[in-house]
Amino acid sequence: MSDAPTTQSQTVALPTGLDAVLTWAGVTDRGRKRDINQDALLTAYPLFVVADGMGGHIGGEIASASAIDRLQRMVRKGEVSPQSIERALVKAVRDIGEHPDTTDEGTGTTVTGVYLDVTDKDAAWVALNIGDSRVYLQRDDALAQITTDHSLVQELVAAGRLSPEEAENHPYGNVITRAVGPSEGAVPDYVRIDVRDGDRFVICSDGLTKELTDYGILHFLRLHAEPAAAAEAMLEAALENGGRDNVTIVVLNVAVPGQRAESESDEGAAAETGSEDGARSDASPEGASGAEAAADSSTGDDSRG
Repeated sequence: MSDAPTTQSQTVALPTGLDAVLTWAGVTDRGRKRDINQDALLTAYPLFVVADGMGGHIGGEIASASAIDRLQRMVRKGEVSPQSIERALVKAVRDIGEHPDTTDEGTGTTVTGVYLDVTDKDAAWVALNIGDSRVYLQRDDALAQITTDHSLVQELVAAGRLSPEEAENHPYGNVITRAVGPSEGAVPDYVRIDVRDGDRFVICSDGLTKELTDYGILHFLRLHAEPAAAAEAMLEAALENGGRDNVTIVVLNVAVPGQRAESESDEGAAAETGSEDGARSDASPEGASGAEAAADSSTGDDSRG
């Protein structure tokens, strides 16, 4: 079992004048079947990333560590944007290819996560993804997968040749169609998500999603408000359910207290004026959860300038 995660926090001034309080925790474990841990993670505001390496011997461990190292250097320089992320990943590809213990064939890593973009007047989370690690968003007590897997089974599901239920146990479930590696590109997909008080993100490698359903992830988020407790509970459940792969989890909570106050004030004013339209603070389509609406309205929004 890995060391117990600890919760960290940071207060961030948003362009709107409100403050966002971010709390997060991350944990990684080699699982019960693997000899080594080829996963790696980065939790360095404003960037939160999971990398799941692949490759014989220690190739995957080198690939994931190279990607995280280059992204960490980028964060230290103070610029986090799609352009800087892609430059860092190009350097990681070079590092992987030049390492004496890696080969071009089959060596690479997923890179999946979120960062907070406060450069525009409207702050936003930007989810990024290469591979089949995932970003989930819990909003309004519902859970939605924000990223789209770059995997063979996902392509079959999208083509209507597999159902989501069939995809869960497909024999080619481990085959991904995009990775950061010597024979691959280094351009993620991007999704922009508005900053909302009460949101919670889960960033994880497929070692978690092989062992827990989406409902299982939501179950542990509901049970544990504190990020470290939620991450540790999910890890323990994944290991108890078999722990067939390395497991890496980052849980990130978002609190914007001033946003709540503004919403309550707006609702009060709407009630006083009898304005039915003004009282609606949820812009989600009718019948859609807040998390689903955030994912649907953001998917395909390419943040590269």
